[in-house]
Amino acid sequence: MYTFLSGLYKHLTRREAYYIVIIGLDNAGKTTLLERIKSIFLGVPGLPPERIAPTVGLNIGRIDIGGSRINFQDLGGQTDLQTIWERYYKECHAIVFVVDSTDPERIEECRNALEKVITDDTVEGVPVLMLANKQDVPTALKLEQIKEIFNQIAERLGARDSRVLPISALEGTGVKDAVEWLFLRVQRNKVNRPPIIISQ
Repeated sequence: MYTFLSGLYKHLTRREAYYIVIIGLDNAGKTTLLERIKSIFLGVPGLPPERIAPTVGLNIGRIDIGGSRINFQDLGGQTDLQTIWERYYKECHAIVFVVDSTDPERIEECRNALEKVITDDTVEGVPVLMLANKQDVPTALKLEQIKEIFNQIAERLGARDSRVLPISALEGTGVKDAVEWLFLRVQRNKVNRPPIIISQ
């Protein structure tokens, strides 16, 4: 009887889990984005920006949305750390590529890094969201300028879901919309990348 009840409990309390990789060049605001996501969806204050150090390795954040668990993996963006990104592609359900809109000198480097990501065979069919971060800064590149860069390589994405959205991770502007877009896309992409089933 215990085994039956235990099995029934596990069945009734299971839910879907998704893994979303947050990547981009160093200083793009990836960890600030992760902290803002946690503060918006968990209702807890994230780390203040002055306490956020460059990521060496991985930062993880988890939120629950729509009865599912979303696991965000924020990976370091320094050139020597970009080689570890591909280790996370096979397990991910979506990719967020964060762009520092205030750094036009590195836009070509950013485009090359994104192109390398989307041409990797292991991310075939995975939704890609490009976030034009730091839109709160008056001198930031406008969304249309960022889209031009993205559109140069968008044809390689094929039929998969992709989008470019403006955000300010520091102020939180656009962050909720970005997460909701991601959640909808991973839900739609279950056939290509099935969720992990977990117990609550």
